[in-house]
Amino acid sequence: MASVFLYHVVGDLTVGKPELVEFTENESVESAIAAISKCTEGGLPVWKKRTQMGKAENSEMRQQRFVGIINSLDIVAFLARDDCLKDQDKAMKTPVSEFINPNKSLLKEVDPGTRLIDALEMMKQGVMRLLVPKSVAWRGMSKRFSIIYNGKWLKNLDPASMGSSNTLTSSSNRSSTSSPAFRETKFCCLSREDVIRFLIGCLGALAPLPLSSISSLGAVNSNFHSIEALSPALEATHKIPQDPTAIAVVEYTDGHKKIIGEISASNLWKCDYLAAAWALANLSAGQFVMGVEDNMTPKSFPDMCLNNIDGAAGARTKKFSSRSVGFFSSNPMSPSAGGRNMMLYRGRSAPLTCKVTSSLAAVMAQMLSHRTAHVWVTEADSEDDQDEALVGVIGYTDILAAVTRHPAAFFSPTS
Repeated sequence: MASVFLYHVVGDLTVGKPELVEFTENESVESAIAAISKCTEGGLPVWKKRTQMGKAENSEMRQQRFVGIINSLDIVAFLARDDCLKDQDKAMKTPVSEFINPNKSLLKEVDPGTRLIDALEMMKQGVMRLLVPKSVAWRGMSKRFSIIYNGKWLKNLDPASMGSSNTLTSSSNRSSTSSPAFRETKFCCLSREDVIRFLIGCLGALAPLPLSSISSLGAVNSNFHSIEALSPALEATHKIPQDPTAIAVVEYTDGHKKIIGEISASNLWKCDYLAAAWALANLSAGQFVMGVEDNMTPKSFPDMCLNNIDGAAGARTKKFSSRSVGFFSSNPMSPSAGGRNMMLYRGRSAPLTCKVTSSLAAVMAQMLSHRTAHVWVTEADSEDDQDEALVGVIGYTDILAAVTRHPAAFFSPTS
């Protein structure tokens, strides 16, 4: 196993991470849309509101307050309901507790001194966020990278005593000073994207895995969700997959699945949520991902009265088009917008794909550059075959599983 997993700790990955600002379950869908654009992986952790603000909270109490994680696909699916489409203003004011799927196992609080290999094992088991104290020291000073965190020498504070005591114990080599009666611990959230970003900077230490193909590493997940292009797009929301949160839109060619697009949290991350919800409820899956141009809009597509999510008063009426769905690029500044904060329309939302022969390093780079939690995997029947069949998907969990196995497991011994 690569030494990078044994000698690095979680605290090494949290340097520079912003402080966690809790989003509570009683906040509205409109607030969630604003907050989710700033979250990694397009997922927003949701909490129960804290009842006793002046009392120290231990790890178990924080874990009990955690509800789950919502993403853009969850929001669009909610807004696509009949009652929400009839009263969009009411839907935008609805608290997220109305549709969130509770799952406390998606987040786990860990000490900054937790070994990276242990953190990866948690994420392989389904944990999507690690809650890490920003100003609490850890035990286990024997590891080479555990001694210094954020440029400071650390003390072996007892995390258990911090939950029950109202004072922080100073180290023996310091003169004792009075501590405040209560000191709130600050936290940051570490995502799987943060871990992958760290690992791609340590590719040399992971050799020979990064240059190995994803198929040879067993990283291709063949258990993916798909929907036919002619099926109603709304069928994709009947059972939304959790990891990755993506449904492939496919056409069948000679008995093989050919991917033409996807309905996913990643693609809807920067979208016009109300327009996307209308499209999800009224279009086929193929129309939803391919878009419907302005001059091809059928008469059956009504004028849409869309509330201004940015907070401006009033509503705007417009014809539905592919621009209404709003698959935008991640570049917030348009060269032709004179410096105004305008999102660029990217046209058809082409799915992000790789080949079974693609290297692990290349796939990791794809995911990070496109800010997505998955890449679809294709394979051609022959070298002359231009229509490659969809054979699987690779996500964060698959990558973490691949890099933490021993390299000998993937290569046959030579004679």
